Formats: sequence, C-alpha cells, structure tokens
Amino acid sequence: MAVEEEAEKYESDSDGLKRISSDDLVKDEKQEEFPTFPYDPYSIQTDFMKALYRFLDKGGVSMLESPTGTGKSLSIICSALQWLIDRKEKKTNNDDDKKVEDDESEEPDWIRNFTVNDDDKKNTIRNNRKSPFPLRKHAKEQRGGFDARKEGEVSIKKHESTGGGDDVNEQEFLLEEYESEEDSSSSKRKPPVGGGGFYSSSSEEEEEEEGGLKVFYCSRTHSQLSQFVKELKKTVFAQSIRVVCLGSRKNMCINEDVLKLGSVSRINERCLDLQKKKTSLVSKKKNLGTNVRGGRTKASSSCRCPMLSKQSLQRDFKAEILQQEAMDIEDLVQIGRDMRTCPYYGSRRVAPAADLVILPYQSLLSKSSRESLGLNLKNNVVIIDEAHNLADTLLSMHDAKVTMLQLEDIHSSIESYLGRFQNLLGAGNRRYIQTMLILIRALLKPLATTTDRNLNSVNSGLDTSKSKSCGGCSMAIYDFLFSLNIDNINLVKLLAYIKQSNIIHKVKVFLNISSVHFPFFSPLIFNLSAQVSGYGERVAMLQKDPAAHEETSKLTSFRAFSDILVALTHNNGDGRIIVSKMSSSTSGKQGGYIKYVMLTGSKLFSEVVDEAHAVILAGGTLQPIEETRERLFPWLPSNKLQFFSCSHIVPSESIMPIAVSHGPSGQSFDFSHGSRSSTKMIQELGLLMSNLVAMVPEGVIVFFSSFEYETQVHTAWTNSGILRRIMKKKRVFREPRRNTEVEAVLRDYKEAIESGSGAIMLAVVGGKVSEGINFSDGMCRCVVMVGLPYPSPSDIELLERIKHIEGLGDSESSKPCLTLVDDSYYSGDVREGFGVLRSCRRRGKEYYENLCMKAVNQSIGRAIRHAKDYSAILLVDARYANDPSKRTSHPSSKLPKWIKDHLIYSTKGYGDVHRLLHQFFKHKNVEKSS
Repeated sequence: MAVEEEAEKYESDSDGLKRISSDDLVKDEKQEEFPTFPYDPYSIQTDFMKALYRFLDKGGVSMLESPTGTGKSLSIICSALQWLIDRKEKKTNNDDDKKVEDDESEEPDWIRNFTVNDDDKKNTIRNNRKSPFPLRKHAKEQRGGFDARKEGEVSIKKHESTGGGDDVNEQEFLLEEYESEEDSSSSKRKPPVGGGGFYSSSSEEEEEEEGGLKVFYCSRTHSQLSQFVKELKKTVFAQSIRVVCLGSRKNMCINEDVLKLGSVSRINERCLDLQKKKTSLVSKKKNLGTNVRGGRTKASSSCRCPMLSKQSLQRDFKAEILQQEAMDIEDLVQIGRDMRTCPYYGSRRVAPAADLVILPYQSLLSKSSRESLGLNLKNNVVIIDEAHNLADTLLSMHDAKVTMLQLEDIHSSIESYLGRFQNLLGAGNRRYIQTMLILIRALLKPLATTTDRNLNSVNSGLDTSKSKSCGGCSMAIYDFLFSLNIDNINLVKLLAYIKQSNIIHKVKVFLNISSVHFPFFSPLIFNLSAQVSGYGERVAMLQKDPAAHEETSKLTSFRAFSDILVALTHNNGDGRIIVSKMSSSTSGKQGGYIKYVMLTGSKLFSEVVDEAHAVILAGGTLQPIEETRERLFPWLPSNKLQFFSCSHIVPSESIMPIAVSHGPSGQSFDFSHGSRSSTKMIQELGLLMSNLVAMVPEGVIVFFSSFEYETQVHTAWTNSGILRRIMKKKRVFREPRRNTEVEAVLRDYKEAIESGSGAIMLAVVGGKVSEGINFSDGMCRCVVMVGLPYPSPSDIELLERIKHIEGLGDSESSKPCLTLVDDSYYSGDVREGFGVLRSCRRRGKEYYENLCMKAVNQSIGRAIRHAKDYSAILLVDARYANDPSKRTSHPSSKLPKWIKDHLIYSTKGYGDVHRLLHQFFKHKNVEKSS
C-alpha cells in the first residue's frame, strides 16, 4: 500500500520528528470509527482520520500532509467533528455522574438507606442527562424568551462614540483634557473610546450562549472556505451541529451604497462611519464641561446603516442561522438580503454559540482580529488548512506600511486641527499633538524629494544622498529611531493617547464638516502649501478629486500611521524597517514609503498555541517540516512535533509527469531570469502550445511566473500569429488580475470545455487560479508549468527574510556572510539580490528554493482531484530535466512523492514527449469509451 511505503520512508528519517505511520494506527488498541464519512473511504483517508483523531486527543501542535485531490477536507470534517461530539458526550456523562455522586454523598443516612425502584432511578438519570448538542427547538425556545429590554443595551454598546449630525457645534470637536496615568496617578481615567463594531462581542447575550468546546477551521481564501462548506454539507454534521462562517465586510456587506466604494479599506471605513451614534447634549455637557443649553435629551443609539437599524432583525438572523444547516458566505449574504439585515455582524453574533467556526486566516491568526470578533481559543481546537506558506502568511499580516502621501495628509490634517483649537485645548493635548507633528515630520525626512526638503524641521542622521529612482534602505528599529532623532519619544504613551483621546475621530469629523464650512479651513491649507514646495499642488489635486487616490482616506491614513508606530515598539530583532524613496515623477501618486517587515513569527504563533488545546496544520505539501518548526514554534522539540503524511489516491497510470527540456524545433528551454524574455524562448513555447492543443483533449492550464510575463508572452504570440493557430483548436482565456472577475472567466472557460470546443487558460503562479480552485476531469487534462517561478531577488523584503532565515539556529558564522550592508541604500538591482543568495550557505538558499517549489506544487496539484481523474503534467524547463543524482539541490527533489516517483526526467527530444502524450491520452480515451 502506498501509504505504508510512505510511512516506512519517514520512519527511516533521522530528523527526530515524531512521525505516525499506518502500522502504528493499525496496532493502536483504540480503533476509532468514522461512520459519518459519506462514501467508502480509501485506506489513506481512514489513516488520515485516525491520525487526526489521535492528535486531537493528545493536543499540542501536529502536522498532517495529504496531497491535493485526496479528500483532505472531508477527512478533516469527519475526524475532527467526530472527536468533538465524542469529547462533548464524554464531558456531559462525567458531569452527570459527578452530579449523581455529589447528590448521593449529601443525602442523610435515612434517605441513603431507602431503596428506590431501579427503573425510576435510571429514567431520572436519563432525563437529566443533556445532549452535547442542544436541540434546535430548545435553542429557539431560549431565543424566544430573550429579554427585550436588552435590545437597547446591546445597541448602545457601540465601540465608537462620535459627534456628528447636521448641526455644526465646535465643542464636539474638542478633546477632553488628557493626562497619562503616569502624569496623574491619583485620577482614574475611564476606558478608551474607540474600536469599530456595531455591538460588543462580549455582551451578556453572547456570554450566556457560549457553546463550550469549539473547532475553529481557517483557510486562506474565500473560495477555499466555500469549498470546505460544500464538503461539510455532504455529511450529517451539516444538520447536527451549529456552524457559522465568518468573512470580511467586502464579501458580506449588502449595503449597495457601501459596496459601490469598491476597495476593502473604503468599505471598512464607511461601514464604521455609518455606525457612529450622535452624542447627546447631556453627554457633551458632561464630557466637555460647557454651558450647553438643553433639557433632558436622550442619547441616540440609532445606526445610520439601514441594514443595522433594527436589533430585532439581527436576533432573528441569528435564530434563523442556528436553525438552518451549515451555510457558506453566499448563503448568509442571501439570508441577510431577504431579511434586510447585515449578515457580517449577524454571523458574528452566532460565533459564540457555534460548535464549528469557519473563518479566514486573518480573522484567527491576528490577535486584534480575534479580540474584535470576540473569539476565545482557550482549550478549543484550531485547524489551519493550506498551511504550506503559513509562516510567510502570518508574518505578512503583521507588516505595517505608511506612504509619503499618507504622512503628508495626516500632517496637514492635524496641523489644521491644532491651528483651529490650539487656544481651547489643554496643555496635555497640545503637548501630545505637537509630539505627533514632530514625529510625522521626522518620518517624512527620508522620503522627501529635493523640492520637499524644506518640509522637515528636524535633523536626520539618515543619509539619502545615495537615493536613486527606486529601491530603499533597510534598518533595524533602533537604528531607524536614532537616525531620525526620535528615540527620545515615548511611543507607547503616544499610542495610548491616540487610542484613549479619540483624536483620530475628532480630527476626521472636524475636517469632513470644515470642508463644507470652507472659510476657516482654506487659510490653513493655503499657509501650509506656501511653506511646502510641491505639496500645495498635491493638496489642490486631492481637493478637486478626493476619490482619485485610495490613500486620501483620512481613516486609512491614520491607521497606517498608528500601525507603523506600533511596529516601532516591537523588539529590535523582530523585524526590519524599509525606507523606499520613489522618483519625483511618482510623488503625486504615492511617493516613497516606510514599511515594517516582521521577520519572526514564533511569538505570534505562540499566542495561538498557548491558548488552544490542539493546533493542527494541514496541507498538501508541508515539507520541509524543520523550516516551519524553526520559524513558527522553535521552542517545540522535534520529537514533540507530531507528523503524518500519506500518498495520493490516484493510480500511477493516471498521471503523465514529464520534464520537457526542448521544444519542437530543438531549442532548449531556459526560463531563467536572464533568458525568459528572449524572442526565441517565447516563440518556442508558442510552438509547444500549438502542438499540445491539437493533441490534448478538453482543458489545458498554463502557469506563468507573473502577470507581467504572461502579458509579455501573450503580446508576442499575438504579434507573431501563434495565438491565432492556438485559437483554431481551443478558445483562449486569461486569468484576470482582479479577483472579482475570476469567477466569470472560469464560468466561460468551463462552458467552452463542456461545449466540446476545448479551452486553454493562461494563469499565474500565486494567483487565484493556482490556489483553492479545483480543475477536475475535463477542466484540466494537461497542466503546463513554464519555468521555475522563483520570486524576484530584487525584492528587498524578500532579501530581509532570507537573511533572517539564514541566521536561524545556533550557527553564528552564517550571519556575517550576507554581503548586503544592513544600513545602506539598496537600489533594487537583481544582481545585488543574487549576490545575497550566493552568499547564503544553507538555510536562506533553501528557503528561496522552497518558495519556488511550493508554488509549483500548489499549481500542478490543481489537475488531479479524485481517484478516477487523469492528467498530464509538463514541467517546461531544462532545469527540471537535469539528472538529480548529479546535483545536491535539484528542483525535482522537492516535488510531491506521487509525482516525483513517476517523473520522466529526460527524453531524446520533443518527439519523445509527443509520443508519450499521444499514447497516454489514446489509452485514456479507450478506457473512457469502454
């Protein structure tokens, strides 16, 4: 059996990992049964489910590897949810037994000695025993008894209080007198106002309906989550447990006016803005101490979004979801439309009572997101699917970036606010606001062009004389602070001030209203533009067309600024600061930027591991495991990390993997960085595709390294006439850059194949098509991987990660070998990047190669989706064909075992490739017809 051979291989490894083989599962005395699996499971699926069940029982961190197309999602569902039911039933039984024992021990002797009828006693216990999952009708009855008086309480619990309304009252723009805790230890400050939710996720209602033990399942993309729910609906769990799917506002908002804004940041900002409540006159008088006239006025808790105006509809939405079977985001959105209430916040209400919570990476792996959603991981189970790039994904979530345009926008906004209210603000507020201005000007210093240098009023030790049109410099946090002379600013106290004073909202509302009442706003802008050469034109442009740039959003700019401040409070070795300065010709768009790149994810991941009972990493290709362990949980000894892997369910005769080294005219394929753009290479690839479309039935998918290269190839084929030759055999589709357009293209692609005309899809590695979309059967009879999609070595962020990974472990000698000077200017030249890679001894170089091959494996894994599926896999580049025995590091060594074991490394020429493919599809056509 393939899985046994795989297990035997792993047992012979000497890396110290605690691997579970299929033999271990057979010998285990405790045999778990999985009657909920909707089909007769393959042996590898049974082994996978047993391994997962054991790992959940034991707890801790585990990794399970199952190739794409082997029913991994269904195996996870049936194993994890069976364990959940068993664990809840066990807890319920133990609680009941303990209660019976406690009741008996407290009885007096004359009652204990009295013998009752055994049948009555059994009936009593049976009636008292609770099901691990309450019946839906019971939940409905409980919801029906909900105290209506709480509706007002819930609706009032909004995260952000605002001024507002049509009446302009300058008093509501004023900040309360602010003193930090250190400045005034005797006075107790009230909790900060801020956040951004419609209701408090920790409200009494949610706490009362906390559902106990939960499974949190997360994956990377919306389509992957939808696919998981689709698999869940095949099982009885879709009806027997409470399930909720969480998503982003972008995917779940039903307010058409908000959706028209398009971008994620604008939708988020508008959603929060619509939830601001009007501050009552009583509240203003209390907070500001002004002589505002007015009688007894009630605070308005109404929300300006029509989809959130009625709390009763939100409760009805929750009740409806809890009575329905498992639903994906599209289902939730449809119910929200039907009920005219927000599905985004409605689904959040369901989460505390759910047994299974399905959500994207960002919502679970980000601590701030978990807190905002009210997710409690304590003693629960976390399953992270598609975990092949988990470390990089986790780190990218905690990057922070602020652009030159955003800093200038914030600077002008705060300066306008201070100029208007300086005489009315207290000393504490003035001090902190002036500190913010000093800090912003310091951050602008290294980004300013020659014409903008007079913007800066503080000296900087950062040398920008070497600056070119692109590139940047990389610095440690402390070096960056020292270079700008801002190391003496207490950033922690400043962040506390920004959060507690609510200054962001005050400034934003002031500017929104003052743009209507222009008289006291325009002089400030005029004076500022007179002082700053070149900046006034950008301000004028933004005033004429505020929607011209997404970054003009005040809230987005302030959040970017706050994020970079938070990043500057991190430990010096946790990440690097990158300062990138663009050419003056682009200053009107974005200018330069300052970005914090997080490099170590162990602390972030430990926050999840320390809370949860068990953390499961699942994926099609999780190798190399040691790299993942070193980057995410280095504190965990190798022998404590539980690992299971299985082979593919597809038989060897159903795949035809070939390394294609030469094209039809004999030209050697070399898609390395220096050769891939040559006319000969692109034309030879076109000749190959012209031959393939005439021989391969139904659908063909071709993966390129980037959208830019795909565009270059498509243009060259169009001009040379090759594209016309291809289109005579199959319709040609191209993966769109915008995710919102992918679904329509895929629908047309599928219709073309089903109509019998056939189709070819030009896709991009790392794009939407390469992950989370299944191309089973005729959707992909041949997948073509063009070259080795190494990431560009000109990316300074990538180089910082490579340098950091090279220094992992106990080898100190590897750190000085990296020749890119840490605190000097980096021009973004590819040759400099290759110089860094050449100076790496092992870890950094392996990481770079792994990034490439993980992308290859993820892409070619789209082709085979079930046991009866078949497909050819063409790896088009001479580097795939080289003899792996003669190289210490060969691309094929990192291919999945089910492909690597059957890969045809070398052929005499394209003639052999053509013959092998012809025989393969002829044989499959015979099988299909019989």
